[in-house]
Amino acid sequence: MTTRSADEAASIHAPIDDAYPSSGYAWYVVSVLTLAYVISFIDRQILALLVGPIKADLGLTDTQMSLLMGLAFGVFYTLMGIPLGRLADRASRRALIAAGITVWSLMTAACGLARGYVQLFVARVGVGVGEASLSPSALSLISDYFPQHKRGRAIGLYQMGISVGAGMAMILGGAVIGFASAGGDTVLPLVGTVKPWQLVFMLVGLPGLGVALLMATVREPRRRGMLKGGPDKLPLRFVVNYLLERKRVFGLLFIGMSVVTIVGYAYFSWVPTMFIRTFGWSIGQVGYAYGILLLITGPLGVNAAGWLADYLYQKGYPDAHLRTVLTGVLITLVSAPFMPLMPTATSALIMLVPASIGPAMATATGASALMMITPNQMRGQTSAVYLFVISILGLTVGPTAVALLTDYVYRDEAALRYSIAWVSGIGAVFSTVVLFSNLRPYRDAVAESDSWQ
Repeated sequence: MTTRSADEAASIHAPIDDAYPSSGYAWYVVSVLTLAYVISFIDRQILALLVGPIKADLGLTDTQMSLLMGLAFGVFYTLMGIPLGRLADRASRRALIAAGITVWSLMTAACGLARGYVQLFVARVGVGVGEASLSPSALSLISDYFPQHKRGRAIGLYQMGISVGAGMAMILGGAVIGFASAGGDTVLPLVGTVKPWQLVFMLVGLPGLGVALLMATVREPRRRGMLKGGPDKLPLRFVVNYLLERKRVFGLLFIGMSVVTIVGYAYFSWVPTMFIRTFGWSIGQVGYAYGILLLITGPLGVNAAGWLADYLYQKGYPDAHLRTVLTGVLITLVSAPFMPLMPTATSALIMLVPASIGPAMATATGASALMMITPNQMRGQTSAVYLFVISILGLTVGPTAVALLTDYVYRDEAALRYSIAWVSGIGAVFSTVVLFSNLRPYRDAVAESDSWQ
């Protein structure tokens, strides 16, 4: 492939910066959206630390717990994302996000009111419905606040909410669980007696309402990068036809990133329990150690990915964002399948470093890669379809595939480590092949997108 000079690439790819909101305010908006994403992942992932107490209290299997972590949350998270993404292309994106934060925060707290499996399942569905409003609107907003050559770092910072939120869920969750467990059952006004794990849901859920109020400080920017010759509000049929006409590039990107997500959720859901079962750690120990590790490796991977994507793009590589995704996937391939097989907790933690950096790089840049080839009028809807595909597979296959192998193939809870190794290994190989085959179609799609700017 022939590359362009940095100056030539910048002249082709970079819209005039002064047409965009001020840099300081734009980064403030990204910070608010990232905080919302962090809160969403805390509420989403806190369940991973509570597997033992909930199983003991409600008499559940690993497979039933995996359905709470994946299916209950994932189905409505993905299904609601499409109509909410359509709204993001037509209505106030900040209002959608504020409403969604309110819903998922209240439903997380409602998990603490559950007295049985069905009630907990329904509350997790509610968390998914609320969180479905966030990313389609957030990605669309960020794309209107930053020109193309700066968008990789901006969207990367937002995507950092995944690892930071998961890390904070581990650290805060471990601390809150320790606090709640020390006091035993708690009697609350109007609620009655609650178990420590129920109190944890309430304590982590309600603070999100404060973040919802912060959305009042976010302004709706002017929509940019509109598809020429198309109306401001595209009918759904047009969006579907547009994606189908480019099914190779979008399909390969969606499928490849969905398998990356499978590996990510297999890790987020089961690594804490693996340390407890394999190395005899307590909830507090694994929460603190894994949380600190995620808080370091997540931002490191995301910022490295954002810098690399923007650097390669300005150097004249039109497929820079997809190349960066592949870099993250390759790091995952050489680390994630081997981490669970380490003989000691220390060696497993060391291997967790690259196994966490790789998925963070791939996930962060996958979203910005999508925004690069999507017209403004359909960014919310296309983001929703993207999230539908990667989440329906990642959230359901990731946690549940690991649990099914443990419950029905190995038939031994202590074999959880081998289940994680198989799922992450097969997933990393598959995503590498799929995304590598998409490099040429992706370059063509970026060339097409240049005509919109």
